[in-house]
Amino acid sequence: MIIGIPKEIKNNESRVGMTPAGVLELTHKGHEVFVQSGAGVGSGFTDEDYLKVGAQILDTIAEVYGMSEMIVKVKEPIREEYKLIKKGQIVFTYFHFASSEPLTRAMIESQAVCIAYETVEDEERTLPLLTPMSEVAGRMAIQQGAKYLEKPVKGRGVLLGGVPGVPPGRVLVLGAGTVGIQAAKMAAGLGAHVTVLDVNMKRLRYVNDVMPPHVVTEFSNEYNIRKHIKSHDLIVGGVLIKGAKAPKLITRDMLKSMTPGTVIVDVAVDQGGCVETSKPTTHEDPVFIIDDVVHYCVANMPGAVPYTSTLALTNVTLPYVLSLAEKGWEKACSEDASLQKGLNIVHGEVVYEEILETFGPLEGVTV
Repeated sequence: MIIGIPKEIKNNESRVGMTPAGVLELTHKGHEVFVQSGAGVGSGFTDEDYLKVGAQILDTIAEVYGMSEMIVKVKEPIREEYKLIKKGQIVFTYFHFASSEPLTRAMIESQAVCIAYETVEDEERTLPLLTPMSEVAGRMAIQQGAKYLEKPVKGRGVLLGGVPGVPPGRVLVLGAGTVGIQAAKMAAGLGAHVTVLDVNMKRLRYVNDVMPPHVVTEFSNEYNIRKHIKSHDLIVGGVLIKGAKAPKLITRDMLKSMTPGTVIVDVAVDQGGCVETSKPTTHEDPVFIIDDVVHYCVANMPGAVPYTSTLALTNVTLPYVLSLAEKGWEKACSEDASLQKGLNIVHGEVVYEEILETFGPLEGVTV
């Protein structure tokens, strides 16, 4: 199969869809790999690194799309890429369709085979291709939240770890999934007091078992959320409903009850956000303020640490890329129930139920 690795063109996205190590595995099996010139530079990989493992370097993104049977990316195609995607072409990437109707319509119109990393689901009902980026984003949420709590950037002026004689900062984590666990771990490591909310008692019991005593758990409901947002300095939104929009757990009216300078890091913004006032931001312009509450809503947080993120992503995507390349998408998906769940749009038809539930019946648009 001919596989294309284009350069990511989303704002401040420095990751790349495949490391040279991953490309080597593909070329060893006889597949052709086209890499756009400069695609790996942001992650620390040169064109020469790719040439050494058998890839061919193409100058433009149009050439990569035009010559490839399968495109392996990191982020969803943006408007400039819509017209480059061909009928029947496999596009394997993070799509997060539920957060963007225009993207969904464009991919329907393209007649491509859209396989989304974030909905590939294994036998244990975990999301193996989403997990490493959720781990990165959860850890980064505390890094970024701690920074934006500083007064020069309009935060409350709280040091999460505190100092002797001064109590530590308080972190509220919404969701005890991968993002929430990693955020709680990092916050606890800094010495902050951490409260984790979730509706899944098994997850809360797990948090209780593995976290230190200054990480406490409570059942998630509106009453408890309204209670805790008044007293916590940093709020991390880590809620995920697979393939669907995130629920709005913090509404606009709740902001007025928060202490001025409170920071919200809405990691769920990729799926529409779990805060009503959230809107996607970029690493270039990461925050905005509403009712004196600082919102950090960068939709590609792991893109800020591309070397780590690209290695972590290729580790988990490569087996699926190899399967698709060896067998073609139909056979690969029919033999692997996990990969089959990654199918979102096939030849103009939405085949993933949560997308239909979000938007209803959709027709394509001219792109």
